[in-house]
Amino acid sequence: MTSSFAPNSTSTVELKPSYNIPIVLVIAAIPLLVVQPWVGAVIAFLGLFLLFQTVTLRLRFTATDLDIYRGEKLLRRFPYQEWQNWRIFWNGIPILFYFKEINSIHFLPILFDPNTLKSCLEQHCPRI
Repeated sequence: MTSSFAPNSTSTVELKPSYNIPIVLVIAAIPLLVVQPWVGAVIAFLGLFLLFQTVTLRLRFTATDLDIYRGEKLLRRFPYQEWQNWRIFWNGIPILFYFKEINSIHFLPILFDPNTLKSCLEQHCPRI
């Protein structure tokens, strides 16, 4: 398995985790806990949940699929042939990754290296 920035069609690329979103949420929750305890608690919980997901989940781009793993266990496989569209929201500060399959749509927070994510998407699933 490789984790190069410029993937080729035969390699598997595992995205490195990005802790930006969870850390920002947890830090933002601290002053909110003083002003609005319930709001601060909800945001802190969301940040900690996303931090756990960042630590445990891995996205792997293969020649034919986007695979989501927890450890070495495959959780979900998304074959590129079923993809219709994808988009990364807010290029300056990437926060959300959207993709549409034939029968469903998916929104994922960007918990992975956004540059490698975009590079892999452009290679495997050029936008329609």
